Amino acid sequence: MKNLALPIFVLVLITSFSSCVVLSPKKYNGLLAQRDSLSLGWEASHIKIASLEEEIASLRSDTSSLNSRLAGLEARAQGLDDNLSSLRSNSSTEISKLSADLQKREARLKEVEEILRKRDEATNALKNKLQKALLGFQQSGLTVDIRNGKVYVSLTDKLLFSSGSIVIDDKGKLVLKELAMVLKTQPEINISVEGHTDNQRVVNLGQIKDNWDLSVLRATSVVRFLTEGENIENSRITATGKGEYQPIEQGSTPDIRSRNRRIEIVLSPKLDELYNLIK
Repeated sequence: MKNLALPIFVLVLITSFSSCVVLSPKKYNGLLAQRDSLSLGWEASHIKIASLEEEIASLRSDTSSLNSRLAGLEARAQGLDDNLSSLRSNSSTEISKLSADLQKREARLKEVEEILRKRDEATNALKNKLQKALLGFQQSGLTVDIRNGKVYVSLTDKLLFSSGSIVIDDKGKLVLKELAMVLKTQPEINISVEGHTDNQRVVNLGQIKDNWDLSVLRATSVVRFLTEGENIENSRITATGKGEYQPIEQGSTPDIRSRNRRIEIVLSPKLDELYNLIK
């Protein structure tokens, strides 16, 4: 309505002049004031309309942006729902698989534990049998013990050899015969004969150059006696020389050196079943 005020005022003014109506100064000034007021209202209306149009445009832009954002969020939510469903499905499959693997591992562990239990039983039984068979020699420097699942029969060198010799004496042959009788009843046992010396240098022993030679040749003498004299299978037995490098005790007193000079016969249960199981 205000938009029509100024044109109407102008029309009235023109009509007034065209009708030759003479206006008083007071009335004329009143009309001018009214015109100015209408003009200001007209301009203010235009400014307000422009502001409102800008606000409408901004609101439309914001609405469009919010709609786009909402659509994106809905798509993302749908994607998350799909991923969640997939994860639940995969998790269920993985849990089933892990459960099955765990059951297999537990079953395998029980098998290994059972084999080790049988090994320990066999090792303890062998130790007891050897201790009984070799009881008469234990006062002469023979010991039987278990280390790392293996039976160690340790014989001081004086129980087998004369000083500096690699030839087994009569007392040593008696010990080895008793040992061989037990080993023949235990075909599942592997045998390793280890020669050990003290830390004194070898002198005046002919072809024997050093402690390595002495330890190897003494171990070889024992192996030959057991295989050739007592018919222990060659495939079960090995000879190794350790020289002075694995002493029982550190030191250089006569007693310590005597304990370090020894033959150790290491008896190991065959663990083929265990090795096949853990491959």
